[in-house]
Amino acid sequence: MTDTATPAVETAAGDTTTAHGVTITATAADKVKSLLTQEGRDDLRLRVAVQPGGCSGLIYQLYFDERLLENDATVDFDGVEVVVDAMSVPYLDGAAIDFEDTIQKQGFTIDNPNAQGSCACGDSFH
Repeated sequence: MTDTATPAVETAAGDTTTAHGVTITATAADKVKSLLTQEGRDDLRLRVAVQPGGCSGLIYQLYFDERLLENDATVDFDGVEVVVDAMSVPYLDGAAIDFEDTIQKQGFTIDNPNAQGSCACGDSFH
């Protein structure tokens, strides 16, 4: 696995910010920075969430978000702010976000030690 980016817990002026156990590899962080540069946006965060659905019970959501909601857990990885909502934190603790760019696959992946199993398509877990 690629080295992870260095985390730093960020706090807004006077606010206490809760950290989460999600990490992001340097490769994935570089890809996020590249995508944000292409969009011309520096106000977006990478939000990782778990929602009910899919054939195994839970699905991952990974998207850019300009909002920071109450009880969000956030960690900055070398300029990439990764945000996890409070409900998703227990499901994602210890998960690692990576980016693959091979002839077989291109995209972000989530290696989650909390997933006891997944469906054949790999988009949902339980």
